[in-house]
Amino acid sequence: MIAFRHCDRRWPFLWESSVQPQARWHGEGEGPVQYLADTPDGAWAEFLRHEEITDEADLAGVSRALWAVSVAEPSGVTPDLPLETMTGGLGSYYDCQDEARRLREVGVEALEVPSAALQPGTAGGSVVDGGLRPAAAADGRVFVLFGRRPDVVGWVAVDDGRPPQGLVERVRPL
Repeated sequence: MIAFRHCDRRWPFLWESSVQPQARWHGEGEGPVQYLADTPDGAWAEFLRHEEITDEADLAGVSRALWAVSVAEPSGVTPDLPLETMTGGLGSYYDCQDEARRLREVGVEALEVPSAALQPGTAGGSVVDGGLRPAAAADGRVFVLFGRRPDVVGWVAVDDGRPPQGLVERVRPL
């Protein structure tokens, strides 16, 4: 399946070392951990939330790469945590990191989790039917891959871009 990842244009699309800053599903020194979204909007939304961008005007200076990445179909492993924890702010990270540690200890190599960045129902995309129209509502998903992934293939879809207009209002603030 194809997933999406935003990153600084100067760097590869996946992390390779444990020097990676901590995030929701891994603590300091527990990387590399790869975070990919099921839609381009989801990948951009993760960036906006992380950077705490809440004003459309702040997008003018953004220059990021967006990658399309071929990954194995998700295993269906979902953390045993409430939705509010998996989509919460910085204070919820410790519970998510603890759950990820527990799952890694029993051999889990990947997670499928709800997007913490996209508001519920806003990952539906668009259809063309008498013009451009919103597609059916859908919730965004994030795939968390533990470890280095030299077998994963990616293609740069956007080399110098920024999130689309209107996305800021669909992002759940950090």
